[in-house]
Amino acid sequence: MHRRTRNLTIAAVALAVLAVAAWQYRLAGFAWYWTAMQLDADSRESRGVWLPAYRVAVEARPIGGVEDDASGLTFSERTGTLFAVINSPPQIVELDTDGQVLRRIVLHGANDPEGITHVRDDVFVVTDEREHQLYRIRIGPDTEAVDLTDAPRLGLALKARWNRGLEGVSWDSANHRLYVTQEKAPLRVLAVSGLKEILDGTAFDLQIVEWRPSSFAGLFLRDLSALSLHEATGHLLLLSDESALIVEYDSDGRPVSMLPMWGGWHGLSARVPQAEGLAVGPDGAIYVLSEPNLFYRFERETKAAWAQ
Repeated sequence: MHRRTRNLTIAAVALAVLAVAAWQYRLAGFAWYWTAMQLDADSRESRGVWLPAYRVAVEARPIGGVEDDASGLTFSERTGTLFAVINSPPQIVELDTDGQVLRRIVLHGANDPEGITHVRDDVFVVTDEREHQLYRIRIGPDTEAVDLTDAPRLGLALKARWNRGLEGVSWDSANHRLYVTQEKAPLRVLAVSGLKEILDGTAFDLQIVEWRPSSFAGLFLRDLSALSLHEATGHLLLLSDESALIVEYDSDGRPVSMLPMWGGWHGLSARVPQAEGLAVGPDGAIYVLSEPNLFYRFERETKAAWAQ
């Protein structure tokens, strides 16, 4: 083959590889919003969580006694602790804010538990990815086991393929609604409202709508592993395992800031592998669970006006 022809062929192959990589990793969307974030930093910081201000405080701490499948995570202001759902064997683990195990709760009747969120008092919601179900459960101070068999539930048949159903779940206490993520094919965030009235027995007005970013390019994540509503600002934090990113969206669906969980960023010595759980504490601390059993805590270097 002629040298010029060979060089053109190599260049064409390289461009094709770069094009595939750009599509696969959503590089164009990431670069666009990263640049916009830098150019409008002062305004975005004043009205948002502002993820660039965070640095890792606890990195890759193994969760004692958990060998595999750490998944969903939530913070309970009632107890000041975290609750994590473990896929196999099905259980719920209560953790302190340093990632130390406080107790284990056996989860009966679960097929593929992936997400958990604290609602109020001792009420939680757990998702089962494979069954496409949301279960309302109670976890009191003396609870040792929970049975989903007869628990109140809501089914969301999303026609998901390849075990890509309901992943993350987060409660919005101000608007009394649940946010639920579908992992992939398609990426989707649903908002389920009317649950408070049903629980209180005062009305039946259940509404399920799809939350969307403000533009098509706004959702540039490769998958959706978890999400957490930041109550103080009303902003959504979306977590992607495959992109190793946390992205903050405002109430209008506009990307505000992002936290790349890559080695060398935000004090991390290495990339966060397979991030599956996300929670935010009232002081603004961000907690991440990484499968199979790693715990991370990110803290803001400067205190925000909204932090307790």
